Amino acid sequence: MQPSHRYIRLTAIALGVAGVISFGSASATGFQIRENSVKNQGRAFAGSAVAEKDASVVSNNPAAMVNIDTTTIRADVTAIDLTAKFSGGGTAAAGSPLARPLTGGNGGDPGDITAVPAMSIVVPLSGSFEKLTLGAQLSAPFGLKTEYENGWVGRYNALESEVKTIDLTLSAAVKLTDRFSVGAGFIYERAEATLTNAVDFGSAICRVSPAACLTPNPVAAPFGPQKNDGTVKVKGDDNGIGWILGFQWKPTDRLSIGYSHRSEIDHDLEGTVTFTKPGNVSALLGAARITQYDTGPGGAKLTTPSTDTLSVSYAFTEQFRMMFDAQKTDWHSLQAVNIVRANGTPVAQESFQWEDTMMYALGAEYDLNDRFTLRGGVAKDETPTNDTHRTPRLPDNDRTLYSVGLTWNANEHISVDAAYTRIQIDSPDVNVVSTSGSTLVGKFKGHADLFGIAAQYKF
Repeated sequence: MQPSHRYIRLTAIALGVAGVISFGSASATGFQIRENSVKNQGRAFAGSAVAEKDASVVSNNPAAMVNIDTTTIRADVTAIDLTAKFSGGGTAAAGSPLARPLTGGNGGDPGDITAVPAMSIVVPLSGSFEKLTLGAQLSAPFGLKTEYENGWVGRYNALESEVKTIDLTLSAAVKLTDRFSVGAGFIYERAEATLTNAVDFGSAICRVSPAACLTPNPVAAPFGPQKNDGTVKVKGDDNGIGWILGFQWKPTDRLSIGYSHRSEIDHDLEGTVTFTKPGNVSALLGAARITQYDTGPGGAKLTTPSTDTLSVSYAFTEQFRMMFDAQKTDWHSLQAVNIVRANGTPVAQESFQWEDTMMYALGAEYDLNDRFTLRGGVAKDETPTNDTHRTPRLPDNDRTLYSVGLTWNANEHISVDAAYTRIQIDSPDVNVVSTSGSTLVGKFKGHADLFGIAAQYKF
């Protein structure tokens, strides 16, 4: 019996850590967040690597910091509101004589309004260093939060998921000529993750000790599928280091071309797994001296993906400009999540088989006058997931973004930006087996609304 209990516990840890890592962002496919600039958001993120008068280029393309001619500070915040609804059902203890339909509701709306902040500063130097520009930014490039109602039909796959990353990017740019600049940056990333889901201890005990579920009869038996639910909570954190490189070229006064590469960042998430068990389950496990469901350490390697961004901007007139972005995200770094003990012994694996994705964005800006600029854009964003491995922790699919934005130049020093983005998500299907042995089959429908506001001050 011991190996079976051990397997159940370790796969529960695997679900926890892997589920945190695969947690889906409402603002971009996978768990990516692009909202470090409300100006960029208003153009559906087109032109991010050649942006003018925007201090967020510190982490989008440091070479474009040369577009700013005086010390500039900027603060952005975007409220991301994900709305989603699940329809479907499933089977508990699938494949066993005790299999029965999953009970519970649809989980409600797992999304909640979440604020994503960013702060930037760009400092052009003078004198002997007049061709050098320095910058720094705090941002959150990955993560979001979802929470399903307790007791929902997919509780064995997901209840609460939260992942946070905070990046400190320190960048420098050199203007080699009047038309060409290069830049580089150092990234320090903090990652924190928390996940909970229900555990069907009744099914687990039935697999190990069928007599506990079959006598005197399945209905009156003290253990059985969905009779003895508990929970598992996994928490982990780590710090990682990465880098960014880029260039900007202006062949003419009207045309700007920018490219940047952000590196992968490796994390070794270390934390604990905590089980909450019903009283009769604790008593049975205690009497049998089975400790596999006790709280203990667990960990996994996480690699946030690299990104390559190509931006083009063309000014048709002094008032009207159009921008285009093509961004590749290397999600192939997340093929599987290997769970290990504190001593490094491998214990379980969760397969993802993610693929690299492309995002294409087209945007435009029009200066109404010296005070106001209008902008808008549309983007297509591919999902890294697939029908075979998709789970409720990432009910993700291809999406289309529609954005509008506005800048108000209050005076020569202060400007205020606002933007709204509507994200339409193609309905994803889910057909997945949980570590409790249940099968969940259904479909998600959802969308997201993004509301951004920012202020920038030029000294």
